[in-house]
Amino acid sequence: MIALSAFRILLIAAVASALSFDATGAAEDFDLSPEQPGRLHAAKNDAAIAAIPKDFKFVTSGKFTIAVSPGGPPLATYATDAKTVVGADPDYAYAIADSLGLTLEIVPVAWIDWPLGLVSGKYDAVISNVGVTEQRKEKFDFSTYRQGLHGFFVKSDSPVTSIKEPKDAAGLRIIVGAGTNQERILVKWSEEDVAAGLKPIELQYYDDEAASLLALRSGRADVIVQPHAQLVFIAARDKNIKRVGTLSAGWPDRSDVAITTRKGSGLADALTVATNGLIKDGTYAKILDHWHLSEEALPASETNPPGLPKY
Repeated sequence: MIALSAFRILLIAAVASALSFDATGAAEDFDLSPEQPGRLHAAKNDAAIAAIPKDFKFVTSGKFTIAVSPGGPPLATYATDAKTVVGADPDYAYAIADSLGLTLEIVPVAWIDWPLGLVSGKYDAVISNVGVTEQRKEKFDFSTYRQGLHGFFVKSDSPVTSIKEPKDAAGLRIIVGAGTNQERILVKWSEEDVAAGLKPIELQYYDDEAASLLALRSGRADVIVQPHAQLVFIAARDKNIKRVGTLSAGWPDRSDVAITTRKGSGLADALTVATNGLIKDGTYAKILDHWHLSEEALPASETNPPGLPKY
């Protein structure tokens, strides 16, 4: 019988650890209870309410029905009761509903299903880390509420201390998801490094999070790049990785995350007004800070800003 390699043994241990992880211990840093005692409430925003088109009909009268994909903390996940959706996006959605004088109704959906559900009128909006792209703008309207950041994270004892531009990543072994925006950006970075006489970036791909984190922890890779929010939670949970930089999803331009609504429904402007009200009164900043996402704050919300170009 062929013995398992040390790497495979470590991988099995890492997967077992992930599966046995109890969300109640995620921490002192994150509250994943269904009660959410720290959730903030917002005041009605008369300007936002007035901006709702007179002919706009909510899915359910008196309610703001939104779709959320519980992909993982801190953005959206199932609470410790395995049924209540909690996280930064739900908290923000509650504040928007308060601003509009409505009760929030959350509909958990698979990420792949939100476009059809929104177009068919199953919910009024999607608040689920949806990035603005030029292609999506052909079918949907957007009200921005957070920067779309990706994080560069390394082992806590890594000699890599800062990654801000292509030369900082030259020669590094970086874990990235295949077909992602961050992969596209890092390929360009590597080309720039080579053109400048520096070493290329070595991109590595793994099938799942456990394998990726093990590769980083075992020294097979130097850096992992994923959506910033995900890595913030992992760093708080595992306490063995640290951030050394962030990357805009639209590098070198900014690419933002937005509330998504049906094209031409007219609701986007009201949601933009509501978000700007939350920014002005400080509720917005407190929500992001509560979920350790202050770095992703926007100075102001915009309706249908430039998005990632088509490729």
